Amino acid sequence: MSNFFTDNEDLQYYFDKGIDWTPIVELTETGFRNEGGFDTTEEAVEFYRQFIEMFGEFVAEQVAPHSAAVDRHGVRLEDGKVVMAPEADAIFQQIKELELHGMCVPRELGGMNCPLLLYLMNIEVFSRADVSMMTHHGFHGGMAMAMLIFSLREGSSTYNVEEGTITETRFHDEIQEILRGDAWGCMDITEPDAGSDMARLKAVGEQDEEGNWLVSGEKIFITSGHGKYHFVIARTEKTADGDDPFAGLKGLSMFLVPAYEDNEDGSINRIVSLERVEEKLGHHGSATATLIFDRAPAHLIGQRGEGFKHMLTLMNNARLGVGFEALGLCEAAYRLARDYAAERPSMGKTIDKHEMIADYLDEMKTDIQAIRAIAMKGAMAEEESQKIRMLLQMAPPESEAERERYAKRERRLAHRARRITPLLKYLSSEKAVQIAQRCVQIHGGNGYMKEYGAEKLLRDAMVMPIYEGTSQIQALMAMKDTLGSIMKNPQRFVRRQAQARWRSLSCKNPLERRVAKLQSLSLSTQQFLMTKTATNKVKSLQSQPISEWPRSFLREWDPKRDFAFAMLHAERLTRILTDEVVCETLLEQAMKHPERGAILEAYLDRCEPRCRFMHDEITTTGRRLLSLLREDEGDVTTPEQPSAVAAE
Repeated sequence: MSNFFTDNEDLQYYFDKGIDWTPIVELTETGFRNEGGFDTTEEAVEFYRQFIEMFGEFVAEQVAPHSAAVDRHGVRLEDGKVVMAPEADAIFQQIKELELHGMCVPRELGGMNCPLLLYLMNIEVFSRADVSMMTHHGFHGGMAMAMLIFSLREGSSTYNVEEGTITETRFHDEIQEILRGDAWGCMDITEPDAGSDMARLKAVGEQDEEGNWLVSGEKIFITSGHGKYHFVIARTEKTADGDDPFAGLKGLSMFLVPAYEDNEDGSINRIVSLERVEEKLGHHGSATATLIFDRAPAHLIGQRGEGFKHMLTLMNNARLGVGFEALGLCEAAYRLARDYAAERPSMGKTIDKHEMIADYLDEMKTDIQAIRAIAMKGAMAEEESQKIRMLLQMAPPESEAERERYAKRERRLAHRARRITPLLKYLSSEKAVQIAQRCVQIHGGNGYMKEYGAEKLLRDAMVMPIYEGTSQIQALMAMKDTLGSIMKNPQRFVRRQAQARWRSLSCKNPLERRVAKLQSLSLSTQQFLMTKTATNKVKSLQSQPISEWPRSFLREWDPKRDFAFAMLHAERLTRILTDEVVCETLLEQAMKHPERGAILEAYLDRCEPRCRFMHDEITTTGRRLLSLLREDEGDVTTPEQPSAVAAE
């Protein structure tokens, strides 16, 4: 029997060796206080293995064979109702019977109490079978967990410290409905003319005379938007300063809006209008909807004005999820190409023995191993940091020293997750497209035909660099955090440079020296961008009194004006940062498990020349384009002053 977990040697490495399950299990099991839970880490991990092996067989045997049929059938809107492929309906009925929607939900609420990390590994194996059905599946248990997290955060859940269990929670009934498989949720952010620019959102949340909240507005491109429960971002506060590009974010709030009510006869009373279902290039097993809210009754999440903060919680977890989705699609494309190449004869041998095709396949495999490395590292950091935050909020240790130890670890892990998440989303999404395209190319003319399945993978991959924050948004986030960190602590940055240079010369391990050289190149690139940005900032101060310089330089940074040169090169910087964190992660693995050294060496062979090229582009190009942009905007500043350019 096929099994998408047991046939994947690299994935099994993480389960057996690469993951430190102990802290994750102890936090998930609330110190083993939960009655009916596991007594030891070993017992829990054994259950996790049984679960993922079962799931790996399920998706290989019950999902993958029907992927083409689901793609052909697609979804359609009939009489105000979304109709999915009968094969997809049958698969989700099986998922319902297996009670998989409650995988991460605590036992006391009827779930399995599994770690987020195990769920994300399941995302990979499901996405290898069919990424569009996985996308829809994610809006079941994922939204149930969001309801629970928001309730815990706002204090509308009660917690039994001695038993380590949740006794009451605000959205208990909604969570139960999702766990039964009778409903699912979605997150509604995007509007016409307001995609990545959330400050322009126009949907409104307002209260009636009795204090009830009502939401009005239009939301577009909503994945699984035919679901019952919608997390909606809407404006409740007016913008204080129209010139501040981020002022509009402070006026946003988060709401939970039920889109319909259930009738006793099984029909529904729709409250939120389902206007259309998009016809898409790919992801035909997932519905993408346009919705109209017309004074729809809503539940405010947390406090008004906290919408952007709550949205980040959803988006950060979603971006991790997309990383694992893209990873599964990459794995499917690589295996399809590899197997075809091993059977297709040409010029006296199978094409996998031809040098160029062998090089393609080797790069695809190496890139997949790189994506999985940072996906696992980012997921472990995010899960542990989230659960430590919940521990400190709901059941903090009595000892102040112990609380501080947890808090310090949480800050370190949160920083790691924040660093890795945009890099993972960027790398996995871009590589999904590239690897799927390579799969089509290796198939030749057959790859262009539907019967082989390669073209479907490419169609499904094309959305990865777009949804849950485009690749360019991820690059801007990574650039902003990187340069911001230098500004906050330049002494630490200088120390890191000196340490990287020293390790690149002194380390006995040649792989360690190569990684240190790559780190040194990355830091040199960051220094160049920071110096360029600071120099242009100083030039922009020349029209101000000298007495105003310290305040303007240290505090008054305009993201649109002062970071223009860095914005231009943000994507190039992100590629270097991504290669850096991949190599750091693979080196950590190689130091513990020497067999991983071969993977690091293969990745270094490819990323070293790439990073040198990106460094050269950053340090030698950009002035001409920035000068043209200034001319278009009527700016008369000299080409040496890119800081005056507004970025879009």
